[in-house]
Amino acid sequence: MIHESNAFPGIAVKMLAKKTDTILVSFKEAIPRIKKANNIVCTGTPVKIKKQEYTQQKKQEILQNIGITDEKPIVLVFGGSQGAQKINEAILGIIENKANKDYQIIWASGPKQYDIIREKLEEKNIHIKTIPNTKIVPYIYNMEEIMNISDLIVSRSGAMTITEISNLGKASILIPLPNVSNNHQLYNAQVLENVKAAKIILDKDLQESNLNQTITEILKNNQTKQMGENALKASTQDVENTIYKEIQKLVK
Repeated sequence: MIHESNAFPGIAVKMLAKKTDTILVSFKEAIPRIKKANNIVCTGTPVKIKKQEYTQQKKQEILQNIGITDEKPIVLVFGGSQGAQKINEAILGIIENKANKDYQIIWASGPKQYDIIREKLEEKNIHIKTIPNTKIVPYIYNMEEIMNISDLIVSRSGAMTITEISNLGKASILIPLPNVSNNHQLYNAQVLENVKAAKIILDKDLQESNLNQTITEILKNNQTKQMGENALKASTQDVENTIYKEIQKLVK
Protein backbone atom coordinates (compact mmCIF):
# COMPACT_ATOMS: atom_id res chain seq x y z
CA MET A 1 0.00 0.00 0.00
CA ILE A 2 1.16 3.52 -0.86
CA HIS A 3 -0.29 6.87 0.15
CA GLU A 4 0.08 9.87 -2.19
CA SER A 5 -0.63 13.23 -0.55
CA ASN A 6 -0.22 15.52 -3.57
CA ALA A 7 -2.69 16.15 -6.38
CA PHE A 8 0.09 15.41 -8.88
CA PRO A 9 1.61 12.01 -7.98
CA GLY A 10 5.35 11.69 -7.58
CA ILE A 11 7.68 9.51 -9.64
CA ALA A 12 8.00 6.82 -6.96
CA VAL A 13 4.23 6.30 -6.86
CA LYS A 14 4.00 6.10 -10.66
CA MET A 15 6.88 3.65 -10.85
CA LEU A 16 5.42 1.37 -8.19
CA ALA A 17 1.78 1.65 -9.30
CA LYS A 18 1.67 -1.71 -11.14
CA LYS A 19 3.36 -3.55 -8.26
CA THR A 20 1.22 -2.05 -5.51
CA ASP A 21 -2.04 -3.62 -4.33
CA THR A 22 -3.66 -0.36 -3.21
CA ILE A 23 -2.79 3.30 -3.69
CA LEU A 24 -4.44 5.79 -1.36
CA VAL A 25 -4.69 9.40 -2.55
CA SER A 26 -5.50 12.64 -0.80
CA PHE A 27 -7.28 14.29 -3.75
CA LYS A 28 -9.51 12.74 -6.43
CA GLU A 29 -7.59 14.80 -8.99
CA ALA A 30 -4.64 12.42 -8.51
CA ILE A 31 -6.55 9.34 -9.69
CA PRO A 32 -6.40 9.85 -13.49
CA ARG A 33 -2.73 10.79 -13.18
CA ILE A 34 -1.76 7.31 -11.96
CA LYS A 35 -1.74 4.82 -14.83
CA LYS A 36 -2.10 1.03 -14.64
CA ALA A 37 -2.83 0.94 -10.92
CA ASN A 38 -4.57 -2.11 -9.44
CA ASN A 39 -6.73 -0.19 -7.00
CA ILE A 40 -6.91 3.52 -6.13
CA VAL A 41 -8.93 4.87 -3.20
CA CYS A 42 -9.41 8.55 -2.33
CA THR A 43 -9.06 8.63 1.46
CA GLY A 44 -7.71 12.11 2.13
CA THR A 45 -4.66 12.78 4.28
CA PRO A 46 -4.59 12.51 8.09
CA VAL A 47 -3.84 15.88 9.70
CA LYS A 48 -3.71 16.97 13.30
CA ILE A 49 -5.56 20.27 12.81
CA LYS A 50 -9.35 19.97 12.99
CA LYS A 51 -12.29 22.35 12.60
CA GLN A 52 -13.35 23.80 15.97
CA GLU A 53 -16.33 25.86 17.05
CA TYR A 54 -15.12 28.10 19.89
CA THR A 55 -17.29 29.98 22.35
CA GLN A 56 -17.00 33.77 22.20
CA GLN A 57 -15.12 33.67 25.50
CA LYS A 58 -12.60 31.14 24.15
CA LYS A 59 -12.12 33.13 20.95
CA GLN A 60 -11.49 36.30 22.95
CA GLU A 61 -8.93 34.42 25.03
CA ILE A 62 -7.08 33.25 21.91
CA LEU A 63 -7.13 36.76 20.43
CA GLN A 64 -5.90 38.30 23.66
CA ASN A 65 -3.02 35.83 23.90
CA ILE A 66 -1.87 36.57 20.33
CA GLY A 67 -2.32 40.31 20.86
CA ILE A 68 -5.09 41.34 18.44
CA THR A 69 -8.85 42.05 18.59
CA ASP A 70 -11.97 40.91 16.76
CA GLU A 71 -12.75 44.39 15.45
CA LYS A 72 -11.31 43.73 11.97
CA PRO A 73 -10.96 40.65 9.76
CA ILE A 74 -7.96 38.45 10.52
CA VAL A 75 -5.55 37.38 7.78
CA LEU A 76 -3.18 34.56 8.76
CA VAL A 77 0.09 34.43 6.81
CA PHE A 78 2.64 31.62 6.91
CA GLY A 79 5.02 29.87 4.54
CA GLY A 80 5.88 26.66 6.33
CA SER A 81 7.96 26.10 9.46
CA GLN A 82 10.94 28.01 8.02
CA GLY A 83 8.93 30.79 6.39
CA ALA A 84 8.84 31.80 2.72
CA GLN A 85 10.98 34.72 1.61
CA LYS A 86 8.84 35.87 -1.35
CA ILE A 87 5.68 35.91 0.79
CA ASN A 88 7.59 37.66 3.56
CA GLU A 89 8.76 40.39 1.19
CA ALA A 90 5.20 41.07 0.01
CA ILE A 91 3.80 41.18 3.55
CA LEU A 92 6.68 43.42 4.64
CA GLY A 93 5.71 45.87 1.90
CA ILE A 94 2.08 45.87 3.02
CA ILE A 95 3.11 46.65 6.60
CA GLU A 96 5.64 49.34 5.68
CA ASN A 97 3.04 51.13 3.55
CA LYS A 98 0.32 50.68 6.20
CA ALA A 99 -1.89 49.05 3.56
CA ASN A 100 -3.65 46.79 6.07
CA LYS A 101 -5.74 49.52 7.72
CA ASP A 102 -8.93 47.53 7.20
CA TYR A 103 -7.66 44.11 8.26
CA GLN A 104 -5.33 42.52 10.80
CA ILE A 105 -2.35 40.32 10.00
CA ILE A 106 -1.04 37.41 12.04
CA TRP A 107 2.26 36.60 10.39
CA ALA A 108 4.44 33.59 11.13
CA SER A 109 7.65 34.71 9.47
CA GLY A 110 9.75 31.63 10.22
CA PRO A 111 12.53 31.54 12.85
CA LYS A 112 15.33 32.22 10.33
CA GLN A 113 13.54 35.23 8.84
CA TYR A 114 12.24 36.88 12.01
CA ASP A 115 15.40 38.80 12.98
CA ILE A 116 15.99 39.87 9.38
CA ILE A 117 12.44 41.26 9.22
CA ARG A 118 12.84 42.98 12.58
CA GLU A 119 16.00 44.73 11.37
CA LYS A 120 14.37 45.80 8.09
CA LEU A 121 11.44 47.28 9.99
CA GLU A 122 13.75 49.09 12.42
CA GLU A 123 15.46 50.76 9.43
CA LYS A 124 12.05 52.32 8.72
CA ASN A 125 11.60 53.23 12.40
CA ILE A 126 8.95 50.52 12.83
CA HIS A 127 9.11 48.43 16.01
CA ILE A 128 8.13 44.83 15.30
CA LYS A 129 6.09 44.44 18.50
CA THR A 130 4.00 47.62 18.21
CA ILE A 131 2.72 47.64 14.61
CA PRO A 132 -0.99 48.54 14.32
CA ASN A 133 -3.22 45.69 13.10
CA THR A 134 -0.23 43.36 12.93
CA LYS A 135 1.26 40.57 15.02
CA ILE A 136 4.55 39.07 13.80
CA VAL A 137 5.94 35.92 15.40
CA PRO A 138 8.72 33.50 14.39
CA TYR A 139 6.45 30.49 14.76
CA ILE A 140 2.86 29.69 15.79
CA TYR A 141 2.64 26.85 18.27
CA ASN A 142 -1.17 26.87 18.62
CA MET A 143 -1.80 26.75 14.87
CA GLU A 144 -5.11 24.91 15.18
CA GLU A 145 -6.56 27.75 17.27
CA ILE A 146 -5.17 30.52 15.06
CA MET A 147 -6.32 28.89 11.82
CA ASN A 148 -9.80 28.39 13.21
CA ILE A 149 -10.26 32.03 14.26
CA SER A 150 -8.78 33.49 11.04
CA ASP A 151 -10.96 34.76 8.20
CA LEU A 152 -8.45 34.34 5.38
CA ILE A 153 -5.24 32.33 4.99
CA VAL A 154 -2.23 33.31 2.85
CA SER A 155 0.25 30.45 2.43
CA ARG A 156 2.13 28.00 0.24
CA SER A 157 0.18 25.01 -1.03
CA GLY A 158 1.77 21.88 0.31
CA ALA A 159 -0.51 18.84 0.53
CA MET A 160 -0.91 19.05 4.32
CA THR A 161 -1.70 22.77 4.20
CA ILE A 162 -4.34 22.30 1.49
CA THR A 163 -5.90 19.48 3.50
CA GLU A 164 -6.00 21.59 6.66
CA ILE A 165 -7.49 24.61 4.87
CA SER A 166 -10.21 22.50 3.24
CA ASN A 167 -11.04 20.64 6.46
CA LEU A 168 -11.38 23.92 8.34
CA GLY A 169 -13.45 25.50 5.59
CA LYS A 170 -11.26 28.59 5.17
CA ALA A 171 -10.88 31.04 2.31
CA SER A 172 -7.30 31.23 1.09
CA ILE A 173 -4.79 32.93 -1.17
CA LEU A 174 -2.22 30.37 -2.27
CA ILE A 175 1.29 31.02 -3.55
CA PRO A 176 2.63 27.65 -4.78
CA LEU A 177 6.28 26.98 -4.10
CA PRO A 178 8.08 27.00 -7.48
CA ASN A 179 10.87 24.68 -8.58
CA VAL A 180 9.42 21.58 -6.92
CA SER A 181 8.97 18.26 -8.70
CA ASN A 182 6.21 18.34 -11.34
CA ASN A 183 5.13 21.74 -9.96
CA HIS A 184 2.95 19.73 -7.57
CA GLN A 185 2.14 22.67 -5.29
CA LEU A 186 0.36 24.40 -8.18
CA TYR A 187 -1.76 21.29 -8.76
CA ASN A 188 -2.54 21.18 -5.03
CA ALA A 189 -3.64 24.82 -5.09
CA GLN A 190 -5.85 24.20 -8.11
CA VAL A 191 -7.86 21.69 -6.08
CA LEU A 192 -9.21 24.63 -4.05
CA GLU A 193 -9.20 27.12 -6.91
CA ASN A 194 -11.38 24.80 -9.01
CA VAL A 195 -14.14 24.86 -6.37
CA LYS A 196 -13.79 28.65 -5.98
CA ALA A 197 -12.35 28.32 -2.48
CA ALA A 198 -8.97 29.94 -3.21
CA LYS A 199 -7.18 32.53 -5.32
CA ILE A 200 -3.77 31.61 -6.74
CA ILE A 201 -0.90 34.06 -7.17
CA LEU A 202 2.19 32.56 -8.78
CA ASP A 203 5.44 33.11 -6.91
CA LYS A 204 7.01 34.96 -9.86
CA ASP A 205 4.05 37.37 -9.96
CA LEU A 206 3.77 37.98 -6.22
CA GLN A 207 4.12 41.60 -5.12
CA GLU A 208 2.87 43.72 -2.28
CA SER A 209 0.35 45.44 -4.57
CA ASN A 210 -1.41 42.38 -6.03
CA LEU A 211 -1.39 40.51 -2.72
CA ASN A 212 -2.95 43.44 -0.87
CA GLN A 213 -5.44 43.96 -3.70
CA THR A 214 -6.51 40.31 -3.60
CA ILE A 215 -6.85 40.34 0.19
CA THR A 216 -8.86 43.56 0.10
CA GLU A 217 -11.19 42.37 -2.67
CA ILE A 218 -11.98 39.12 -0.86
CA LEU A 219 -12.67 40.89 2.45
CA LYS A 220 -14.58 43.89 1.04
CA ASN A 221 -16.85 41.70 -1.06
CA ASN A 222 -17.53 39.36 1.90
CA GLN A 223 -16.27 36.37 -0.05
CA THR A 224 -14.69 34.56 2.89
CA LYS A 225 -17.89 32.78 3.97
CA GLN A 226 -18.72 31.41 0.52
CA MET A 227 -15.09 30.52 -0.22
CA GLY A 228 -14.90 28.73 3.13
CA GLU A 229 -18.04 26.73 2.37
CA ASN A 230 -16.58 25.83 -1.02
CA ALA A 231 -13.34 24.68 0.66
CA LEU A 232 -15.31 22.23 2.79
CA LYS A 233 -16.56 20.61 -0.43
CA ALA A 234 -12.96 19.59 -1.19
CA SER A 235 -12.41 18.08 2.25
CA THR A 236 -12.51 14.36 3.04
CA GLN A 237 -14.06 13.27 6.31
CA ASP A 238 -13.29 10.29 8.54
CA VAL A 239 -9.84 9.94 6.95
CA GLU A 240 -8.17 7.78 9.61
CA ASN A 241 -10.99 5.21 9.71
CA THR A 242 -11.15 5.04 5.91
CA ILE A 243 -7.40 4.35 5.71
CA TYR A 244 -7.66 1.78 8.51
CA LYS A 245 -10.45 -0.06 6.68
CA GLU A 246 -8.35 -0.20 3.50
CA ILE A 247 -5.44 -1.64 5.50
CA GLN A 248 -7.78 -4.26 6.98
CA LYS A 249 -8.97 -5.25 3.50
CA LEU A 250 -5.40 -5.64 2.31
CA VAL A 251 -4.26 -7.66 5.33
CA LYS A 252 -7.22 -10.05 5.06
